Amino acid sequence: MGEFLWYLPNTVEPGHRGDEPREDWGSLDHSTELARTVERHGWGGALLGTGWGRPDTFTVATALAARTTTFKPLIAVRPGYWHPANFASASATLDRLSRGRVLVNVVSGLDDAASYGDGEFDRSRRYGRTLEFLRLVRRLWSEERVTFRGEHYRVADSVLRPRPWGAEQGRRPRLYFGGASAAAERVAAQEADVQLFWGEPLDGVAERIGRLRALGASLGRRHQPLEFGLRVTTVVRDTSAEAWRAAERKVELMARQGAQEPEAFRSRAAVGQRRLLDLADRGEVLDDCLYTAPGRYGGGGAGTTWLVGSASEVADALRKYRALGVTHFVLSDTPYRQEAARVGDRLLPLLRRPDPVAAASGEVRG
Repeated sequence: MGEFLWYLPNTVEPGHRGDEPREDWGSLDHSTELARTVERHGWGGALLGTGWGRPDTFTVATALAARTTTFKPLIAVRPGYWHPANFASASATLDRLSRGRVLVNVVSGLDDAASYGDGEFDRSRRYGRTLEFLRLVRRLWSEERVTFRGEHYRVADSVLRPRPWGAEQGRRPRLYFGGASAAAERVAAQEADVQLFWGEPLDGVAERIGRLRALGASLGRRHQPLEFGLRVTTVVRDTSAEAWRAAERKVELMARQGAQEPEAFRSRAAVGQRRLLDLADRGEVLDDCLYTAPGRYGGGGAGTTWLVGSASEVADALRKYRALGVTHFVLSDTPYRQEAARVGDRLLPLLRRPDPVAAASGEVRG
């Protein structure tokens, strides 16, 4: 069935991507209201935004885990910000206290690295460091005494206490990872649990899944098969016409607020972001309902392309990704609280039904 997660922006400034600019933005009560809305409307949890100059992601995740009962925080972390042993200990503790609700999203991309003392700016070395980070965290979560001597990290006879929830039965937090460069894909193929894709067309996702599976085999992956996830904005309304009117109004507002210079943004962007920006050259709408126009007017990451339509149309689009092997979905739209309820109530029940095509072919079993 897969994992269905929402997104919580976790910023100091209100109004992220058109969200409601509330006075209590960023307070514990506001963040808790968002998390509980996610919980009530069928989501497994939410990705928490991260970055220097924003509330500390792990602290926010801990507070929200304490104020919810089923909500799983997908905690974004950077290896240059955390030492792997410190992170393994903190995450195992929170996972134990929350009874197995921690998810981890490891980010290699540069942030304001100099502000927190990360002096590693070489891209190839950053991915080498991320590979060691993932390997060491995995070992600390699962092995009794760990000695590790790598190029970037070292520990000697390290014993982690407490271990993650269910570690005695081989369970641990799931490790999500993003990145579209060749170096990033080598890291994912070897050590990630879930490779996250931005909202690319089906052909691009199919190509990357095939390449990652082949890469895992060639590199001698030692873990369970790599899983795949999609991080994308979903504009869902009662009818297709309503959804497209809403999407076009949002893009018109982005244009009035001032479009960024596309070429300047493209030159600074990571490989995965450049792939998204290039999609607009193929057309304004790709596949059935993938809208590329937002990328021309300031959309970045999951705000660059949107799936637009009625709940049944967007569900059909997501089922096509699922048919390729995507089983984890991180969706969002603004205002975050209202749309978590709308999309959760209207879209998720459709995605949790048996696939009609598979059912008709007899592939679904009770």
